[in-house]
Amino acid sequence: MLDLIALGAAADLLASSWSPWLVVPPGLLIGLIFGAIPGLSVPIAMAVLLPVTLYLDFLSAILLLTSVFTGGGFGAAIPAILMNVPGSSSAVATTFDGYPLARQGRHSYALGLALAASCVGSAAGYLLLLLVVGWIADAVLQLGPLEMFAIAVWGLTLIAVLNESSVAKGLLAGLLGVMIGMIGMSAQGDMRGTFDTLALVDGVPKIPALIGLFAASEMFRLMRSEYIVADASRRKPEFGQILAGARDAFRYPAVLVRGSLIGIGVGAIPGVGAAVANLLSYAETKRRAADRASFGKGNPRGVAASEAANSSSEGGSVATLLALGIPGGSATAVMLGAFAMHNVTGGPRFIADNMDLVYAIILGNLVQVVLLAAIGLGFLFVAAGLVRVPVRFLVPGVLFVALLGCFSITGDMTGPITMVACAALGFWLREHDFPVAAVVIGLLLGPTVEAELLRSIQLSGGDPAFVLTRPIAVVILLLLAVSFLYPLLRRRSRLRAPAADIAG
Repeated sequence: MLDLIALGAAADLLASSWSPWLVVPPGLLIGLIFGAIPGLSVPIAMAVLLPVTLYLDFLSAILLLTSVFTGGGFGAAIPAILMNVPGSSSAVATTFDGYPLARQGRHSYALGLALAASCVGSAAGYLLLLLVVGWIADAVLQLGPLEMFAIAVWGLTLIAVLNESSVAKGLLAGLLGVMIGMIGMSAQGDMRGTFDTLALVDGVPKIPALIGLFAASEMFRLMRSEYIVADASRRKPEFGQILAGARDAFRYPAVLVRGSLIGIGVGAIPGVGAAVANLLSYAETKRRAADRASFGKGNPRGVAASEAANSSSEGGSVATLLALGIPGGSATAVMLGAFAMHNVTGGPRFIADNMDLVYAIILGNLVQVVLLAAIGLGFLFVAAGLVRVPVRFLVPGVLFVALLGCFSITGDMTGPITMVACAALGFWLREHDFPVAAVVIGLLLGPTVEAELLRSIQLSGGDPAFVLTRPIAVVILLLLAVSFLYPLLRRRSRLRAPAADIAG
């Protein structure tokens, strides 16, 4: 638990110099900007700033990078809500209800709601990290391929709830995403679907594909409109509505707590992260809701669930970096580079010998959350004005920036070509009422499920009884079954009740 002496020393470290606090506000703003521009990303911003950390002390260097991480975690929600363009894979679920709210003219409200949920998630992640940072290292080491397979399967089950009007279309779209995700070199070293093209050896580039499926395809559909928001009276950014949205986020404490816990747990697992956490949180919130039909049409709980989870996963990934020296994703991999540049190695020994520094990093990140709320409010008021831009100017601008971003990701024309191809596919899917989100989920999680299942089979020698030797995996699979079956049974009981009344 808490080491009060080390906690006091951490407070002294933070209070003894202005240096850590001078880098945080610009870091948050850079993260917000890079997260809000489709095609750019938070790891790119962190990599650009990495050389700057050489001229800072270790604490200031890490706080600069984590502030970019924190700002970008929320920044990705801004285009997700305003344009149906997730700024990163961690904001995919935010589009499901955030964009419908924007089309209703409630964009300011949705942005405020997302900011508050994001701040709550980040704060929860770092508060829990403050309490259990020493224990997390042991817990993460207990997770193997079977546990990660179970978590990835949990994410895939979201496909079944994305298109309740036609489950078949949802499953077909998800299967298509899994098939696209299988292109390239398999976990066994086999080539699949590359057509002898070297550009596809590593698979279809995920971010360009995501931008094409969500962003470009939606831009094509928007060309039929003059503005994102049809009602001219609702286009003006309203600071009061932003505050109302932020206040209303606290009307859903169960959603925020559940999303934060999911984000912390999933974020601590290397290689999984926020991309899975936001989908799991959204799926669980929808499954537990009495008004499931309202999700996907502008339900505020969908936005809150997604943002709480993807922001709290930051605390989980930082915990793994500090406790094990293992990066949970590309952003924490850049942080690991900063560790190396300052001759610091993360791991249990680092925590044991430098508990005051570890606490200082965590406390600094908690203060970042407060600063994000203040800076984010001002940034949102400016960003909300995007709905006032005519579509004839907005579409070419977004597509141009997205193409440049895709080129910067792959370094060649593979990124832009992937984006254009996926844009055409996404447009066709939308026109025929297939859920594009199901394709994205299949694309993101399909390869993970396959790889972890293969490793589990190799470890077990093909013996099904191996599952019984992994109690954590058994618990996850049981929770998966309960979360999947409970809403179905509850719905069935509600349908039976009126029938019994009629019979009586």
